[in-house]
Amino acid sequence: MNFTLEQITHLIGGKLEGSKDTKVNTISSIENAEEGSISFISNPKYEPLIYKTRASAVIVDEKLILNKSITTPLIRTVDPYAAFTSLLEAYDQLLSFDKNGIEEPSFVHKTSSLGSGIYVGAFAYIGSNVKIGNQVKIYPNAYIGDNVTIGDRSIIHSGVKIYAKSVIGSNCTLQAGAVIGSDGFGYAPLDDGTYKKIPQLGNVILEDHVDVGANTVIDCATFNTTLIKKGVKLDNLIQIGHNTMIGENTVIAAQTGVAGSVKIAENCKIGGQVGIAGHLKIAAKTQIQAQSGVSKNTKLEQTIYGTPAIEFNNYLRSYTIFKKLPDIMKQIETIEEKLLNL
Repeated sequence: MNFTLEQITHLIGGKLEGSKDTKVNTISSIENAEEGSISFISNPKYEPLIYKTRASAVIVDEKLILNKSITTPLIRTVDPYAAFTSLLEAYDQLLSFDKNGIEEPSFVHKTSSLGSGIYVGAFAYIGSNVKIGNQVKIYPNAYIGDNVTIGDRSIIHSGVKIYAKSVIGSNCTLQAGAVIGSDGFGYAPLDDGTYKKIPQLGNVILEDHVDVGANTVIDCATFNTTLIKKGVKLDNLIQIGHNTMIGENTVIAAQTGVAGSVKIAENCKIGGQVGIAGHLKIAAKTQIQAQSGVSKNTKLEQTIYGTPAIEFNNYLRSYTIFKKLPDIMKQIETIEEKLLNL
């Protein structure tokens, strides 16, 4: 895929210095760039790399001052990092949506409807009464259960399992191995010490622009819906329990476990390996530091840390004291000995 610098400048905005007809076909870091690639620098301290790079073009800050003359074309922008990110997004979209058609062997039930521009990879399974929108890409070995709905331009990567009745919005991306709609962890204890499984009859709804990382699992609700709202971003290896709701534009890092019936409000940031106990309410714009254990509700815009998690600054002050405990203990023992010898 070749693009001229004129096309790229139009896409990301900015001012081109160099030939508008110069073509690039790949994106790379400025250190590893080869002819035909485009790169960027956002920090002035990397300016010396511009004189050494083999890139065919570099995106730079509009205020960058060069100390030497160069022949490499530049695209000057207000924010080179944001511009380069936009370019990466466009490039990723081109790669992701390059495939079309239905490969064999695959199975599509006759009662299901497929939109235009769809791709279904080999060994994919699409059950009955499934509704799939336009330009959806379903990669090999994916499983789509009965009565599932998938919105336009969503991408279902290899090995994804979407259980029956799940709803996937538009512009969602499910990475390899993600499981949507598996049974919630519901068991009733019996008098003999065993457990009786409680049927999980609800579903999962992902609203638009939700990303789900590789091997992340979102359990279906017991009766109603496990809801992941618009713009949520979930990392790899996350467990979302049944009946949970995650608010708009919340991001959660890898290996976090969210128990059942938790309500997480919008714009929260949750670090890796966090554990959230069941039935809690996480207020809007809460930030939870990595490896925290959350056992109570949070307050608006609160930042918490630790196990059990407490207010972030309190934790840091407490940790400062905690590190000194062995020395403090020695001092106490010394004082105690002196008192006994009085």
